[in-house]
Amino acid sequence: MEPKDTIPDGPAEPPVQVEAQVQAVEPSAPAPVVAPATEPVVEPAPVPVAVAEPVVEPAPAPVAESGAPATPGKPRPRGRTSLLIAAAAVLGIAGGTAVGYGVQADRAPTPLPALSQPNLAYPAKALPADKVPDPLPVSQDRQRKTEGDLRELLVSKPSGARNARFPFPTKGWMSLDAYAREFKSEDYMFETLAEADVRRIAAANWLQGQYRGVGIRLVQFRSGAELGASDHANDQLDYMPYAKEGAGNAGDPIKGSGNGRYFLYKAVNKPGYLPVYQARAIAQRGDVMLDINIFDTAPISKKDIRTLAERQLERL
Repeated sequence: MEPKDTIPDGPAEPPVQVEAQVQAVEPSAPAPVVAPATEPVVEPAPVPVAVAEPVVEPAPAPVAESGAPATPGKPRPRGRTSLLIAAAAVLGIAGGTAVGYGVQADRAPTPLPALSQPNLAYPAKALPADKVPDPLPVSQDRQRKTEGDLRELLVSKPSGARNARFPFPTKGWMSLDAYAREFKSEDYMFETLAEADVRRIAAANWLQGQYRGVGIRLVQFRSGAELGASDHANDQLDYMPYAKEGAGNAGDPIKGSGNGRYFLYKAVNKPGYLPVYQARAIAQRGDVMLDINIFDTAPISKKDIRTLAERQLERL
């Protein structure tokens, strides 16, 4: 649509839509006054009405837990609630302890019975002889055997055997230093056995035939925190499988013993001397450790050392 080049003579009339809006806003106007016919009718120009813009209320500022407005952009401090709860718990425990202590302190002490009581351990009168219980049999109290004369538990010499001249125990007893001298490390053995609390050592030596010598040692230890007999037996059994210090083999178990074993050594041959054969048996029962050695210039059978070890073990 091209623009008009002419300007209208009279005032421009408002568009139909605007007029409709004005009429909708303004209240109903009174009826127009009719002028005389001689004068021209001039209609009043429409007055524009301003439309009010909607008012937007600002959003309320965030409020902190304490009631004061929170600072925009600053994070709220954490842990304050947990700290208050922990402080309340500590105060509650402390208060309860103080109240409980106060209640106990106000109570009267409870009297305790006397420590000394008459006739606490023994009856007033001894039992009659016919009511005294019999001692336990040896099968239930093995210590009854070893509490007596330990020399009586040594196996007896076989017929035809004779006492050895050296080393010869003094009336069947052997001192600790004499027993320690039978080992290569005399000082170590003496110190170790003394610390293990050796009680006594019963010994027997005899000779058979031309060159066979037999030695039996019953080493008894005192009862205590240490297992002297078991430790001594295990210490001797530990090195027996090695050829340098022991027999060079694992040996064979002794019947009736939990840890007992017997061993045969290899013959020792030196120029100008007869060969030396050796057999040894080691076992432990209760607080007694037994150690048996056989030396000979002829081979020693397993039966000889095994039979002697079993016989000695049966007597313990």
